[in-house]
Amino acid sequence: MATVDITGEQFASTIEGNDIVLVDFWAEWCGPCKQFGPTYSAVSEKHGDVVFAKVDTEAEQQLAAEAGITSIPTLMAFREKVLVFSQPGALNAPQLEQVIDAVKALDMEEVHAHVARLQAEAAAAAGSSPAQGSGTQDGTQIPDF
Repeated sequence: MATVDITGEQFASTIEGNDIVLVDFWAEWCGPCKQFGPTYSAVSEKHGDVVFAKVDTEAEQQLAAEAGITSIPTLMAFREKVLVFSQPGALNAPQLEQVIDAVKALDMEEVHAHVARLQAEAAAAAGSSPAQGSGTQDGTQIPDF
């Protein structure tokens, strides 16, 4: 499969509508991006089961900011809507193939269970507010007087 350029409007639907999506955040003026581009494109031809998306960070500055992109190129990999890999820097073909193989080999039941645990912990932490009493390190509550 060839690479596809995506915009901020297409980002969520691309991630949600495909099992495995790689996203290359790049810019025209970026030397390492120009080096990585042909590698990314060539490897995309070998993996019809993976979407190889490209985001131009100059044209899509809001998306790049929301994604936390601080260095380009940055490669992100999503599997079953979960970000499973994010790394700045240009990869060579064997390194990119290694990332793809690792993403394909993930035990997604385990990944989803881990994500659910993290979300539950975050929700529990957000549920305790100082107005309800001050918590201590061991989780006990100190009542307000």
